[in-house]
Amino acid sequence: MTSTLALDDLIAALPEGTVVTDPDIIGGYRQDRALDPDAGMPLAVVRANSTDDVVAAVKWAAAHRVAIVPRGAGTGLSGGSSGVGGAITISTERMRDITIDTVTRVAVVQPGLLNVEVKKAAAENGLWYPPDPSSYEICSIGGNAATNAGGLCCVKYGVTTDYVLGMQVVLADGRVIRLGGPRLKDSAGLSLTKLFVGSEGTLGIITELTLRLLPPQPAKSTVVASFADVRDATSAVLDIVNQIRPAMLEFMDSVAINAVEDDLKMGLDREAGALMVAQSDAPGAAADEEIRIITEAFEAHNASEVFATDDPDEGEAFTVARRVAIPCVEKKGMLLLEDVGVPLPKLPDLVEGIADIAARREVIISVIAHAGDGNTHPLIVVDPDDEDQKRRGDIAFGEVMDLAIALGGTITGEHGVGRMKKAWLPNQVGEDVMDITRKIKAALDPDGLLNPGSIV
Repeated sequence: MTSTLALDDLIAALPEGTVVTDPDIIGGYRQDRALDPDAGMPLAVVRANSTDDVVAAVKWAAAHRVAIVPRGAGTGLSGGSSGVGGAITISTERMRDITIDTVTRVAVVQPGLLNVEVKKAAAENGLWYPPDPSSYEICSIGGNAATNAGGLCCVKYGVTTDYVLGMQVVLADGRVIRLGGPRLKDSAGLSLTKLFVGSEGTLGIITELTLRLLPPQPAKSTVVASFADVRDATSAVLDIVNQIRPAMLEFMDSVAINAVEDDLKMGLDREAGALMVAQSDAPGAAADEEIRIITEAFEAHNASEVFATDDPDEGEAFTVARRVAIPCVEKKGMLLLEDVGVPLPKLPDLVEGIADIAARREVIISVIAHAGDGNTHPLIVVDPDDEDQKRRGDIAFGEVMDLAIALGGTITGEHGVGRMKKAWLPNQVGEDVMDITRKIKAALDPDGLLNPGSIV
């Protein structure tokens, strides 16, 4: 047990108000959006304002052998930033500086800035930051890097790691290192920058990111299609990506359609088994060709209705419908959120297999998906007051991950492993990979202080 005197040393080492010990405030840092029921109560929360604050807190923790949980905006969906009893949580929410260089097309960003704020700052300088998680308005850029977040446009433009050129990281002993930088090509040494992207705070704490920016995204055309059968919808996906990479290709099942319609009253077809939302941002005549390919694929796979539009407001309305699917479904009960992905040819098998699990376990599982890259989000809906249903939901949670692995897929495409999924990680990657993972962890964090219980 860390003594009160030792905690006083931490408080004294940092600017006034940086260290929070009020239990009522600390309670708000106990869980992330995964609502991990086993989350512990942090000893204290350090709301860092700078890299120096993070260094001071890490050195104090290392000296007293106190574990550290790094945390961004707390919107994670895998329990990766949930609290650990007796540990300190280091929050980067107050670290919000950004500088944009329009010549090199990079943004140097502190981790507490929200994804939407990075996008806005880039747009104000005539540039674009593509990665766009559905939670882009509330998730932090540091958390995006820590989990290698994706989003709706990733089918064409890639995920967070494709835009991280460099970073500043505080290691477990308090050393500060710089990796990469504002260079589009750099082959000097091991690719350590990529090692830290997606490491979920287990190897170091990111305090600055150098992000690649692009010219503004061209105007988009949107195609929306309803299907009676989910296999028809997912089979259409395969036909489309066999020919083009659209700017977006999203899937919603009947549960999600109805949940969104309950909230948004858009006139969505409540009888549909699936809804597909696709977009092209190709220039000129190429856009017409992509829209033709998408439309014909939907029609060839028995779409009951196909609607195409160049109107940006109409297109954005359907994009919003897909983005809000998770919170809309969440209103039906407590969610166990999945994030499994498979090679694209296996997407129909995954969606049908999840439906079989739902029927066998007698639970609702709504499936939404970044269908164009095979990344699905099965949402297991349970009544929090029904213990038997919660038990069946937990079983279904594991069976969905087992199914994804059996189909050659992954237990997480963009949300991270965290604490909620780590039991299944060895089944996916194998013991040799786990052994290497543990060795890397031990080399960078020999005392196991950084985010214990997450990933490994």
